[in-house]
Amino acid sequence: MSVEQPVDVQLIEQTKQQIRSLVNEITQISRSDISPEEFYGEFLPRVISALAAVGGALWTIDDNGSLGLAYHVNMREAKLHENEDANKRHSRLLYRILRSGEGTLVPAQTVSEGDDEAGNPTDFLLVFGVIKTELETIGLVEILQRNDTSLTTQKGYLRFLEQMTNLASDYYKNRQLRNFGDRQNLWAQLEEFTKTIHKSLNKSETAYTIANEGRRLIECDRVSVALRRGGKCRVEAVSGQDLLDKRSSTVKLLGRLATAVVRCNEPVWYAGDASNLAPQVEKAVEEYVDESHTKMVAVFPLTRRRLSDADQEYEDPDKREKVEPPFGALIVEQIEDSRVPERTRKRIEIVADHACSAMGNSIEHNSVFLMPLWRFIGKSKVLLTARMLPKTISVSILIIAAITALFVVPYDFNMHSPGTLERSVRASVYTMADGEVIDLKVKHGDRVKGPYANPMNPLQKLNGDLLVRLRNTDLEIRESNLLGEIEKTIKEHESLRNIVSDSGNLQQTERARYLSQIDLCLTQLTSYEKQLELLQQQKNDLNIHAPINGEVMSWNLENKLKDRPVRRGEVLMELADPDSEWQLELLMPEKRIGHVLEYQKKLEKENGGTLQVSFVLASAPEKQYEGEVISIHERAEIRGESGNTVLIKVKLQHPEELPDKLRPGVSVTAKIHCGKKPVGYVMFHDAIAYLQKTIIFWF
Repeated sequence: MSVEQPVDVQLIEQTKQQIRSLVNEITQISRSDISPEEFYGEFLPRVISALAAVGGALWTIDDNGSLGLAYHVNMREAKLHENEDANKRHSRLLYRILRSGEGTLVPAQTVSEGDDEAGNPTDFLLVFGVIKTELETIGLVEILQRNDTSLTTQKGYLRFLEQMTNLASDYYKNRQLRNFGDRQNLWAQLEEFTKTIHKSLNKSETAYTIANEGRRLIECDRVSVALRRGGKCRVEAVSGQDLLDKRSSTVKLLGRLATAVVRCNEPVWYAGDASNLAPQVEKAVEEYVDESHTKMVAVFPLTRRRLSDADQEYEDPDKREKVEPPFGALIVEQIEDSRVPERTRKRIEIVADHACSAMGNSIEHNSVFLMPLWRFIGKSKVLLTARMLPKTISVSILIIAAITALFVVPYDFNMHSPGTLERSVRASVYTMADGEVIDLKVKHGDRVKGPYANPMNPLQKLNGDLLVRLRNTDLEIRESNLLGEIEKTIKEHESLRNIVSDSGNLQQTERARYLSQIDLCLTQLTSYEKQLELLQQQKNDLNIHAPINGEVMSWNLENKLKDRPVRRGEVLMELADPDSEWQLELLMPEKRIGHVLEYQKKLEKENGGTLQVSFVLASAPEKQYEGEVISIHERAEIRGESGNTVLIKVKLQHPEELPDKLRPGVSVTAKIHCGKKPVGYVMFHDAIAYLQKTIIFWF
């Protein structure tokens, strides 16, 4: 005889109350504005607790249409990971229920009919509920329940789970409504942003508009726009700043960061960890963050887009334009918060996409040749009115005539060159040996006499006036040592001769030995005398004489040379013959000598003429003098600050017209007459040569 257990009414009521409380909590959660991940963590444990289940899982559909495990509680009890076949059957079961769109019960260890062999390989009753809205199916809720319950109880599990999935569906419906509202608001803001940034084609105005309006749309702390100039990027605009100090270290480092990202041509996101970035980008990011203390930085390269992706898909590959390199970068910063919500990330991408279009149009518009002129003409509608039209046509004709004249009207073509006025006879005084100046015989302005013929012997040349005496202690020491060796050798020679002459009883062998030593002494004396002669010649080189008749032109010789060592070949002073003719020496830059040589050849072919030169003195520029080229150096040389130049010597046509008491070395500005050329070529020949050398040559 069985005895029925008494029913604990209080326990049943307490359980119901707990379930109602859990249901109310789930209802409140479904109405809250939390992320899906947070919702899963709050929703599933309460459902499992209300059903007193073993565990459960929540599966969601990703963008590819595949199911993924979003959250689970105690799913390891199902032991699906221990058997691959069981896991596959379970996956097929999930997809079958997802296709059906209805919740269901699946008993333990069952295999459904069909080709896919879907089934429940676990030892638990599986209770499924589908989460879906009117627009889409979100996923599945799977509950692991004990298998030893009655069918009525199992159906109760299913009804309860369907009610909970309906609450979950309400959460997604509310989320979709909020997304629709946010999206509507975003579209309104985006429409206003698009209108604003496309309002102007001025490059600076567009950059500032993108920075300020982009910051408002993204809702971040700072937005900057950097544009590429050459190989580097420079910050053009920063949100909230009318004036930008481009010399500040922060702005310079931000420009370096933009340059590194533009070279990589890949968007960069930094939120505290730079280890996954390229080395050059990582270095630039770390330097900027250390200076600005920014928590989050996003840098997007800006690239001009010609065709949309849809257009390019059907465009002929041979006619498709090549992808242009980025012309700049958009930089978005968060100073206090390093987190990047999905909403903010999408808005940054939208702003960057529209910035590419607006900024690219502005740059392309401003790159049109003479755009400021065309803009001015376009705005000046008054020029085309009935009253102004004749004047406009007249001015246009004058402009066209002036441009034509640049190509047609001939004009004197002259090559300008700096130079100096020098005497035709002059010489530099060089040292012939190393030494120290001990006696300076002349000073600036002294007249000296050069080499002259000996009156007693006209074939003999005598040295000119002594200018400088040098001293070389090494030569004196060598001379002293050599004299000592000579004296020693003479004494030895005399001693040997006395031995040979005074000793008549010497043996033949000893006498021969002494005679050989006497010969050796004589040989040594001959060698020493030659060495002494060479030393004397070197000592004579220490006395420096005037090479020509002339005047000392070097200034302040006492301070430059007195008691100082000099090296062989060093220039000590300059001499010039004041009675010789004046001569102009020009240093023509190498880049201009071609025009001179070309016209010289032309003159030689036509009539054998010479190049004519006009010049003015720097000390008296009011009068112009004439001359003719007598020689052009055959090679270019680097001469001081003038650079690579060719020396041209010019003979003066009327030297008597030069001012009195003119000093050699006075600076002149000269021009060599090279015939006639069109006015435009005369004015811009240097620019034309530069274009031919640097641009046209490479193509």
